[in-house]
Amino acid sequence: MHHIKSLGSFLLITAMAWNLPVQAGEVEVTIEKYEFHPPEITIKKGETVRWVNKEKRQYHSVWFEGVDTLAPEYFFPDESYERTFDQPGDYPYRCGPHEKMRGVVHVTDE
Repeated sequence: MHHIKSLGSFLLITAMAWNLPVQAGEVEVTIEKYEFHPPEITIKKGETVRWVNKEKRQYHSVWFEGVDTLAPEYFFPDESYERTFDQPGDYPYRCGPHEKMRGVVHVTDE
């Protein structure tokens, strides 16, 4: 039993080190220094991704051009944007005002 408890503690510490929330079904991506961290993630169908703007002064957006026809609204430092993914697939995205900022959400069935 001690080994399982140690593994749980390790996973909790690892999630905190990567700035991921511990809550099941939700993953956090931070935006800092004009980059998405991490830029590529894999989640399960039905999970939610939250992008948190950690910049000091800069606004950003999360735009899934292949899915959304209109650019989304900007969000400012300490604000966030969330999206739940209900269908498996690969979802590339970028920041609307900063085209070089890119990321991908991979959604699996399991």
